[in-house]
Amino acid sequence: MRQLLALFLLFFGCTTAAVGYAYATVTIPDPNPRTLLQNNVYYWSDGTVMATDGSVNRQNVPVSQVPADVRWDFIAAENASFYTDPGIDPQGILRAVFHMAEGGSVQSGSTITQQFVKNTYLDQSQTLSRKLKELLISTKIGAAMGKQQILQGYLNSCFFGRQANGIQAAARMYYGVPVQQLNASQGAFLAAAVNEPSLFQHADSDPAAKAKATARWSWVLDRMVKIGKLTPGQRARYAAAGFPTPRKWTLGSGLPGQTGYLVQLARSYAQAHNRNITDGSLSRGGYQIHTTFDRKRTAALARAVAKVRAQRLDPAHRSADRDVQVGASSVDPRTGRILAVYGGSGFGHGHYSDNADTTGVPVGSTFKPFVLAAALQHGAVLKPGEPPAPITPASKFNGDDGIKIKDQQGNYVTDDKDPTGLLHQRNDTRRRWGYITLRKAMEQSVNTPYVQLGEDVGHPNVVSTAQALGLRPDSLAAPSAGFYIGTSTPSAIRMAGAYSTFAASGMRATPYSVTKVTHNGSALPGFTAPAPVRALPSAIADNVTDVLRGVIAKGTGTKAQALGRTAAGKTGTTDDYHSAWFVGYTRQLATSVVLFREDPAHPQLQSLVGVGGLQKVFGGDIPTDIWTRYMTDALTGLPDTPFPTPAPLGHGTNEPGAPTPSPSPTPDKKDGKTDRTGRDGRDPNAKPGKKTTPTPAPTPGAPTTLPKCRHHKCR
Repeated sequence: MRQLLALFLLFFGCTTAAVGYAYATVTIPDPNPRTLLQNNVYYWSDGTVMATDGSVNRQNVPVSQVPADVRWDFIAAENASFYTDPGIDPQGILRAVFHMAEGGSVQSGSTITQQFVKNTYLDQSQTLSRKLKELLISTKIGAAMGKQQILQGYLNSCFFGRQANGIQAAARMYYGVPVQQLNASQGAFLAAAVNEPSLFQHADSDPAAKAKATARWSWVLDRMVKIGKLTPGQRARYAAAGFPTPRKWTLGSGLPGQTGYLVQLARSYAQAHNRNITDGSLSRGGYQIHTTFDRKRTAALARAVAKVRAQRLDPAHRSADRDVQVGASSVDPRTGRILAVYGGSGFGHGHYSDNADTTGVPVGSTFKPFVLAAALQHGAVLKPGEPPAPITPASKFNGDDGIKIKDQQGNYVTDDKDPTGLLHQRNDTRRRWGYITLRKAMEQSVNTPYVQLGEDVGHPNVVSTAQALGLRPDSLAAPSAGFYIGTSTPSAIRMAGAYSTFAASGMRATPYSVTKVTHNGSALPGFTAPAPVRALPSAIADNVTDVLRGVIAKGTGTKAQALGRTAAGKTGTTDDYHSAWFVGYTRQLATSVVLFREDPAHPQLQSLVGVGGLQKVFGGDIPTDIWTRYMTDALTGLPDTPFPTPAPLGHGTNEPGAPTPSPSPTPDKKDGKTDRTGRDGRDPNAKPGKKTTPTPAPTPGAPTTLPKCRHHKCR
């Protein structure tokens, strides 16, 4: 007997010594790299999830953001003694050892601390050595970390099924809400799902899975009552409400539709406004990026494009309709919030270049309002050596085709390609307009008055005005006669933003796409909304708007009359029909639409001739049709808000040679006739069937190869 006792004491002593030595020598390892990975979550403007990216669906949250009832759901189900035990449960361990001694599988008997250790520091293997290591590390973790820190790590590291790692991802995947909005009943289901995630993830559709999940959910609520964290009355109310069936689930499909372009814009904006957000940090995840994008308007814009494409294009039977691209952007003029974009057919179709954020597509006659705004603000040098003369929309310039253009020194602008060596600026038609007002020239998109006006105002003044309105310097073309009629290549986003300044009576609100970024639940600096600034005097902006209303009322944009609201805008068609634009706005919304042809795999603009079966494609046709359809949906429920009455600018000056008397004060009296053609530069007196365009002739001396598309990193 003494020998047996001695053997037992020796064994016990050796075991105790071995355990003590193991405890003394074991260290808390670094967390598994994969457990540090999270995904990034992007939110619509209404707070709902727009998209996620990253290799792991996890977003860590502070334990304080998890409702107390939900925390107790997990404690009741997994480890009721969590707040009092040292990190391990001796009774649970003995049960597990006894079960293994009988020949059963290795059992966990795990506390929340042990599960946190297993998830974060070890692997999921069920071996005795791994289990011993888990116990030792759990004991050390229990002594080194606070209970709230351990609970937070546990809740963020559990796998719940549906590719959801952590409580935040689980709340989104199962109930479509942030963790803060979970209730005790939903939390009870999630606490149950931790045990059998592969089964319970189908509780929305599989009757067997739902039955088992319901039983486990009910048991968790009973445990909540037993430990005093739920009253019988509360338990009865949850029972009466029934099992909280998770929402329908299917495997994710990447970034469908327009979401890929929206994510690109938001990532680029976030990186541009906080230098700590890098490609590397984004790849590790943990960011919650809240955007300005309006879910309904984004869908409406995509529908408008799809409807017009289906009605007008037939790529299966008409080669010209292949590789036709559409880009569009919609901006709130008051705030600069980018509400919607259309970037292309989507990542799922292999189209990764965002047509709304692409430069390289000339804007054509949609640039003319910037020239007019510069002229109204700075005046124009109409005679060499004299100070700038005042200009109004009623000022008259020569609108004839083929006229020679003079610079501010009175010299004729040269053109090496012209036999005479001088530039003879062309309109799209040979009509002899004579001296016409700048208002009329804008409505009918006549080129010659605006080329001469641009030379008289001066390239620096036009550039400064365009930049003040929000165009980027690197998108503006080099000085040339063609500059004033649209050789520059701003993106659709920037064009919508620039026209927004007119809509807001001269206050520029820089377009932006991100309202807030948090990382691991903490807000990051750099995302205060840009404050609107005065870019133009209100009298000038409102007079430009008044002129652009005439484009829709009786000019090249009459198709936009179908909107049935007070609106202003400008069509644009470029040399050789390489692009067609319509940019228009109401008081509440500014939207730009561009049409061009380009094979995304080989970026080089192609002619639009023949697209839709048309010999010529104008900004007043397909782009205006898309714009009108979208704006009709996007403005539903909003009042028809009038533009401010433009303040008179006084008497303007005519170009030398114009007939007297001088023009009357603006706004001038409008012609009662309406050109219903809806096409850029169509001569209202032309014979039926003959289509014309106001697009600029090739700029002499300018390169014939158009720039390839490229992207800005900040929008």
